Amino acid sequence: MSDYFDREKDKTYTKVYKKTTPDILEKFAAFDAAVFQEQGREIPLKYRELIALAVGITTQCVYCIDAHSQNAVKAGASEAELSEAAWVATAIRAGGGYAHGRLAFKLGGASEHGAEGHSH
Repeated sequence: MSDYFDREKDKTYTKVYKKTTPDILEKFAAFDAAVFQEQGREIPLKYRELIALAVGITTQCVYCIDAHSQNAVKAGASEAELSEAAWVATAIRAGGGYAHGRLAFKLGGASEHGAEGHSH
C-alpha cells in the first residue's frame, strides 16, 4: 500500500481535475460537503463517517479509509466503533462472496445438471 499511497503528494494530482474538468470537481466538492456537513442531516456525522469508513474498507479505497477513519474519530468515534465498522465491512464483503458463489452454481447450470453441475 505504501508503494503508491502518499497522503500529501497524491493531493497534488488534483491539479489535473482542476485543469481538465473544474466544473465537475466543483460540483463533486459541493456534493461531498453536503453529505458530510456537520449539522442538518438525520444521521449524525459520526455515524455517516463510520458508514463511509465501512464502505471504504469494503471497496478497499485507501484514501477513503485514511480520511474517514480520521474524520470519524474527530466526530467522536471510539476505537471500538472503528473496529465494529471494519467488521461490518468485512461481513458485507464476505457475504458478497457467498452470494456471488451461488451465482456460480446458477450460471454454471448446477440446478439443471444436478448438484454436481456440468463439465467442459
